[in-house]
This record gives sequence, structure tokens and C-alpha cells, in this order.
Amino acid sequence: MAAFKGGAWSLPEPKRGGGSMTPGKKLQGLVAATVTPMTPDGQINLSVIRQYVDYLVSEQNVKNVFVNGTTGEGLSLNIQERKQLAEEWVCQGKDKLDHVIIHVGALSLPESQELARHAAAIGASAIAVIAPFFFKPTNKGELIAFLQKVASEAPAVPFYYYHIPPLTGVTIRVEELLDGIKEWIPTFQGVKFSDTDLLDLAQCINKNEREQFVFLYGVDEYIQLFGPKNQSDVASLCKARPCVSTEVSVSHWGISQLCHQTRFWCCTD
Repeated sequence: MAAFKGGAWSLPEPKRGGGSMTPGKKLQGLVAATVTPMTPDGQINLSVIRQYVDYLVSEQNVKNVFVNGTTGEGLSLNIQERKQLAEEWVCQGKDKLDHVIIHVGALSLPESQELARHAAAIGASAIAVIAPFFFKPTNKGELIAFLQKVASEAPAVPFYYYHIPPLTGVTIRVEELLDGIKEWIPTFQGVKFSDTDLLDLAQCINKNEREQFVFLYGVDEYIQLFGPKNQSDVASLCKARPCVSTEVSVSHWGISQLCHQTRFWCCTD
């Protein structure tokens, strides 16, 4: 386990071997970064999640979702609300959705660990974690130590790092982070990459072809770099993120016409 010493997270010995899990269906197609429906008095509205799922699957051919992330305002919700949303998405998505990725990041490490355990218990397809952004990690070792602490609470669940420096202020390059990360987090699958540093992203892709990591690209404005113009707009019903490249994705508000471009194919965020 990682330890907090002298105001920083320190790494434990890396895990050697083990960490294997039954491979699931490959993450590809579109992933909707879901909004959190609310009632007029500010309560989460679980009753519409079933309709939301059916809309994504039937109307938009979207079978993957990213729940409690930035679009879903997960960090503005309390722990119980986040658990209820995660449970409802997993429940309503059963036999309809291919992947339900639950963001479990929080400023409080124990809360993030609790959410990770909960996601594993309800059968989430994967979990994702944002970097802590009040007392920020200042180097790769500190960041991996925090992520490992959370990932270890769900040892059979695929794990994604949610990289969004415009909001967290954590600018540790993903290319650096990925070196040897499987030794510390055997369940590591990839990154939700919400930054405009495309050089960092490209270097990640080129360096990690053998690892087959998935990179979910999450900057809406950059969809024009990879997909056709005039995407249909789904507005507040769904924020979707088409994935590009052998293992990369791009996000945007519309989700209907993402097509093959150069060597990129549709995936998610």
C-alpha cells in the first residue's frame, strides 16, 4: 500500500505478477459522458436513467457510458448520490450497455476508495480516477501512489486515469506516467485524456502500442481534428465522446456520424 509521508504520497514496492482478470468486451464505439438528471428541487432524478439508456442505445447506437465524471458533476455530488447513480446505471444498462465506467475520484482518499469498492461490488465495467487537486501530487511517484491506493480497492476491475489538467492543475505528462505503470497498477487499462497537449497524447500512443492501452480523448473542441463537421447535436440529453485511433478517443456534443479518418477509428470517452 502507498503511504503518506512528509506531506507526499510514497510508492510501495511494485506488484510483480498476479493482477490478472478475465478479459471483457473491448472498449470501442462511442462513450457517453453522462449528465446527471435532476428534479426541480435539486435532487438526483433516478427515474429517467432507464429512458436515458434506451435513448443512447436505440437512438444513438451508443453502448458505453462514463458516469459521475465532469459532465455528470460527480465531484459536486455527495457519496450517497454518486453510489445511487452508479447503481442505477449498472442496473438499467444490464444487457443493453457494453461498458459502464464509473468515475470514483474524490479529494478524500477514503471516499475514493469507498466508491471504488462500491463500483466493484455492483459490477461496474471499469473505474476511473481524477488526480487529487487541492493538495496536488507534484511528481509521477506521488500521483501513481494515490492512484494505486484507489485501484487496489477494486483489484479485479479495469482502471483508468482521468487526466484533466485544466481543472486539476496537475500537469504531470501522461507519457511519463505510463512508464512501468502496470507494475504498480496491474488493472491499468488506459487514460481519459482531457487536455490539449496533443504531443503528449501522440507520444503515449506511439510508445504504448504493445500495451494496447486505451486513450479516451475528452476535449470537445478538438473533434474537428478527427471527425466530419456538422455533427448532430444531442444537447443536454447526452455528452458523447467518440474514440479515435487504434486506442484513442475524441469527444464532442454530437454522436451520430463519426467516421473513419486516416488511421483512426471510433472509440470513446
